[in-house]
Amino acid sequence: MGLFSNLIDRFKGSGDIDWDDLEESLIAGDLGIRLTTEIVDDLQGRKGKIDADSVVEVCREHICEILGEDVAVPPKRPDGKPTVILVAGVNGVGKTTSIAKLASYLKNRGDSVMLAAADTFRAAAIEQLSIWAERVDVPIVKTQYQGDPSAVCFDAHKSAINSGIEYLICDTAGRLHTRHNLMEELKKIERTIAKQDDTAPHEKWIVVDATTGSNAVIQTKEFHAALDLSGVIVTKLDGSGKGGSLVAIKHDLGIPTRFIGTGEKVEDFTEFNSREFVESIL
Repeated sequence: MGLFSNLIDRFKGSGDIDWDDLEESLIAGDLGIRLTTEIVDDLQGRKGKIDADSVVEVCREHICEILGEDVAVPPKRPDGKPTVILVAGVNGVGKTTSIAKLASYLKNRGDSVMLAAADTFRAAAIEQLSIWAERVDVPIVKTQYQGDPSAVCFDAHKSAINSGIEYLICDTAGRLHTRHNLMEELKKIERTIAKQDDTAPHEKWIVVDATTGSNAVIQTKEFHAALDLSGVIVTKLDGSGKGGSLVAIKHDLGIPTRFIGTGEKVEDFTEFNSREFVESIL
C-alpha cells in the first residue's frame, strides 16, 4: 500500500498526530514542499475534528480532491475527423514507447489510429516508432532523418482525414525544456496542424518519468508555457517512482494525468484512476 499504509501503521492508536512525520512522508512521496505545507496546514486547521487514527484518511481524501475527476481520452468526434494528440517530453522518459502503448490501447478498444513520426532529430526515434507501429499494427507517416517535423504532422493529419482515422498521435523530438528554439518549433507544429482543422491539436500531452520527482513538475511547467498542455502520461511507476509529482502538477498547473505506464510491455499501460493511484502508489 506504500506511503499511506506505512502512515496508518505508525499513527494508529498513537493518540497525537505527529505532524513532522506526516510532513516528511508527503515530501518523501514527491508531493513537494509547497503542496505538502498546504496540506498539513489545512489538516492542522481541523484540530478537534481529526485525530491520529483519521488523519491519514482525511489526507488521502484531500489528495483525491486535488486530482479531481478522471478523464483518459476524449470521445470520438461526431464529425468523423481525427482527434489529434500531440505528445511532447524530454529525452529518456519513455515517450515513444508510451505513444505505442497509447496506440495499442486505442486500437484494442476498437478505434482506428495513425502515428506521425515527427521526432526527426534522431534517426533512431523514427526507426523505433516504425517498429512499434508494425508491432501494434497501425499506419505511420514519417520522413527522413532531419526532415521537417511540421510537414510530417501536416501530411499525417491530411492522410488521417482522408482515411477516416479516428485518432492521430504525433510524436515530437525529445526536447530539453530549456531550449527555447525547440519549444518554438513545437508551437510551429501546433500551428501547422491547425491549418486543416482549426480545432486541432485537440490534446497536448507530456510524458514524464515518475523517478525524476520534482524535475517532472519543472519539465511540465516549461512545456505548458509553450503548448498549454491538457494531459500527462507518467512512466516508470513500477520502479522507485512514487508519483507524488502528479499531484503537484495537477495542483500547481491544473493538468490531469491521463495514463500510467508500469512496465516495458505494451500492455503495461492503464487509464489513470486517482483513487486507485492514491491507495496503491502514494
